[in-house]
Amino acid sequence: MKKIAIIGVGLIGASLGMALRRNGFASAVIGFGRSSQNLEKAVQIGAIDRFEATIREACVGAEIVVIAASLGATAGILREVEACVADDTIITDVGSVKGSVVRDARVILGAKFGKFVPGHPIAGNEKSGAEAAIPDLFRDHKVILTPTAATTLEAVNQIEKLWTELGSEVVKMSVESHDRALAMTSHLPHLLAYNVMDTLLRQEDSASLLEFSAGGFRDFTRIASSNPELWADILLMNKDNVAKFCDEFKSGLNSLTRALDANDRERIIEIFSVAKKARDCQLIVEKKR
Repeated sequence: MKKIAIIGVGLIGASLGMALRRNGFASAVIGFGRSSQNLEKAVQIGAIDRFEATIREACVGAEIVVIAASLGATAGILREVEACVADDTIITDVGSVKGSVVRDARVILGAKFGKFVPGHPIAGNEKSGAEAAIPDLFRDHKVILTPTAATTLEAVNQIEKLWTELGSEVVKMSVESHDRALAMTSHLPHLLAYNVMDTLLRQEDSASLLEFSAGGFRDFTRIASSNPELWADILLMNKDNVAKFCDEFKSGLNSLTRALDANDRERIIEIFSVAKKARDCQLIVEKKR
């Protein structure tokens, strides 16, 4: 690749740029973003070669354009990208919700939609900005691609090659399966972490409660340090799936509440034991990889 443009140089975009430059996948990695200070930091840490003042300047001549901005900004970015890239330019994204992105891309990109490869690296943390970039962020992590029937095989192969060369495991699945899976494994946990923090803060003695919080509370609520605007967009754009799992969670919570009210120790142990066994098995599988 001669030139790759990354639109949005936060944790994911900057980590991707840093990995691409170290890997030598492209001769030039060009960035664009809202904050010149963040972009300057991205250049300093080696995440991008340079940045441009407009999306057009960043994308003209690029062989691959990666949209790594927030989901709420994706549709607007797609419009600007469509207006300036060549017909054979491959466009991809890293968004945590695929349904809304694919719907927008189909309408906005028109004849160029076949070159759009929806993607989502299952990697990241609660930090943000280029300064949080990690060059090996994607190594040994899954990247989900959700190509449609219109996506060209050439485009899919190029994006798969990009991720595999960075040490990622590429998995292909449908848009619907992706959004349902992420609603359960990522979106619902974030919603719960924010809600637990909100519940604590609504207590009159919240300051003293926080003083006695230990590792379990800190581990559980760590992701509540994530960008609120970004996560509001994610939850709203996958609201149907998230709402269904919220109902499932409330059903389980109600079951535990009834067990507490009834002093039903055996029922509590039963629920906890099944959960522990499943969690322990997951950890064993992860260690074997």
